[in-house]
Amino acid sequence: MSCYALQRRPDPGSSRAPSISYCRWRRSAGVEKNLVSIRRFLMASYAWTARGQNGKIQKGRLAALNEAEARIQLRRMNLATLSLRAKKKRAARQSMFEPKVKEKDVVILTRQFSTMIDAGLPVVQCLGILGEQQEKKNLRENLLAVKESVEGGKTLSESMAQFPKLFSQLYISLVEAGETGGVLDVVFNRLATYIEKVAKLKAKVKSAMVYPTIVSAVAVLVISVILIFVIPVFSDLFAEMGHALPLPTQIVVGVSHFLRDNVPYVFVAAVALFFAIRYARKTEKGRLLSDRMSLKLPVFGILLRKVAIAKFSRTLSTMVASGVPILESMQIVARTAGNKVVENAILKARESISQGKTIVEPRIYRVYALCAAPDIKDSASSSPKIKWVHMFSVKGGKLA
Repeated sequence: MSCYALQRRPDPGSSRAPSISYCRWRRSAGVEKNLVSIRRFLMASYAWTARGQNGKIQKGRLAALNEAEARIQLRRMNLATLSLRAKKKRAARQSMFEPKVKEKDVVILTRQFSTMIDAGLPVVQCLGILGEQQEKKNLRENLLAVKESVEGGKTLSESMAQFPKLFSQLYISLVEAGETGGVLDVVFNRLATYIEKVAKLKAKVKSAMVYPTIVSAVAVLVISVILIFVIPVFSDLFAEMGHALPLPTQIVVGVSHFLRDNVPYVFVAAVALFFAIRYARKTEKGRLLSDRMSLKLPVFGILLRKVAIAKFSRTLSTMVASGVPILESMQIVARTAGNKVVENAILKARESISQGKTIVEPRIYRVYALCAAPDIKDSASSSPKIKWVHMFSVKGGKLA
C-alpha cells in the first residue's frame, strides 16, 4: 500500500476507521494552521518607502513580525529601504463586562517590574512573565504586544508609547530616562510611588468634595420644591388679603410662577446648557474660560488650587530626580496639569527658563500665583516662602 493510501481520507460511505497516519497528518495540519493564525495575529503592518533597481521611488505596506523581518522581505524584493515605519498597534478593546485596568493594577505591575529588573532579569523575560500572569485580558495582551515590539528591536519606552491609554506620557518619559541612565529599577520604583501618591490625592479630593456636592444638590432640590409647590400656595393667600407685597417677595413669587408654568422648558434649557458647556470645553477658548472660572469657585476653587500646586510639585520632583531634563519635564508637567490656566503658566515659565533665566526668576511663580489667587497679574508677588525654598533648592542643586 502506498504512502498516499495510508494518509488518504476514508470514503464517506466506508465504515473503515481513519488510519493512524491520516490522524497524525490531520493533527499536524491543525497545529500548523494554529501557528499560522498566531503568526498573523502577532504581525504588524509596516509602511515602507524604497528605491527599486531602476532608481524609482516606490511606496507600499507589508506585514511582518518585526522591523528586521520587514527589511528582509524588502531585500528579497530587490528594494533598497529608505524608510520603514510601523503602524501603531491599538490597545486591546475594552469590553463592557470586562474589568477595567485601574491605577492599582499599574502600580502592582510597576513594582513587580522594578523588583524583577533589580534581580537581573532581562526586560523581555520580565514582560513575558508579567504578561502571562495578568488576569485582565486587555492588560495581558498589551504587555505581550510590548514584549513583541521589544523583541523586534525597539526600546522599552518606544514600545510602551504604542499604548497611550495604559502608559501615560509621564510614564514613558521616565522609562526613557531610566533606559538612558541604566537605572530602570530605580525609575520604576519611583513611578510606582508617584502613582500611589497621585491615587491617594485623588481619593482625598473626591472625599473632600462629597459633602459640599451633596449639600449643594440637596439645596437646589429643596429650593426647587419650595418655588414650584410651596410658594404658589402662599401667593394665593397673600392675594386674598389684598395687601401690596414687598419687592423681594414679588420677585420670589414671580420666579415661582415662571418655574411652575414652564417646567418642561426649564428642564430642556438646563440639559441644553449642560451640553453647550461640554461642547465649549472641547474648544481652546472655552476650556480656558471654564478652567479660569473653576479656580474662582467659592468652595471648590481653593481645593482645585491646592491640588494643582501639589500635582505640579510632585510631578516635577519625580521627573527631575529621575534624570529628565528640566525643559522636557516642564513640558510634560504642563500636559498633565489638568487645568488650562495652570498649563499656560507652566509653559510660560518653561519659555523663561529656555531663554537662560533660572527657575527662581519671577515667571516661575506665576504657577503658584495663579493657583493661590487666579486674579494676580504680577507673578513676582507670589508666596515669598515658596520663592526662598526654590532659591535654596536651585543653589544647592537639590531641586527634586
